[in-house]
Amino acid sequence: MIKRKKRLRKVATLQTENKRTLITSEKNMATHRDNMIKERVHRVAIGADHGAFETKEALKTYLETLGYKVFDVGTSNSTTKVDYPDFALAVAKKVTSGACDRGIMLDAAGIGSSMACNKVKGIRAALCWSPETIVNSRAHNNANVLTMGTLQHSISDMASMAGLWLETRFEGGRHWPRINKMMSIERI
Repeated sequence: MIKRKKRLRKVATLQTENKRTLITSEKNMATHRDNMIKERVHRVAIGADHGAFETKEALKTYLETLGYKVFDVGTSNSTTKVDYPDFALAVAKKVTSGACDRGIMLDAAGIGSSMACNKVKGIRAALCWSPETIVNSRAHNNANVLTMGTLQHSISDMASMAGLWLETRFEGGRHWPRINKMMSIERI
């Protein structure tokens, strides 16, 4: 009799927990649907150093044909040697100021640009090199700046990845606590 009562209590507790989980799950799904509606990208900042200038120009044209308003922060040619952190900062500032919804920064490897962008408060720059990393950076990490290395890919591959990155939505839900923890590091 006592064992049966304990078992019934456990079942009741599990049913209550399952109801809470279902309610939480439904709220997360609603939030996800809201994010899908609100997260339309219209304005994209793009920058590159001298080595990535030609790729930036081709990518800019491609993105404009897709309907994005592209803000080119430089560089303006491939012959004058420049430092990628200057343009990474310009891209990051366009995003954090709200002038652009997202940013794309190009250099030879993409590593330095990612590091420079991530020094700016509010930026979650992701160095991506494949469709899988592109989707993960957006869906799970809500990246707002994409960095890519022009020596690693063809222009058409980079255009395809940039398009996928701009179209991929943040999933929200279970990823929010991690994003909040990541962003709280800026306050240390």
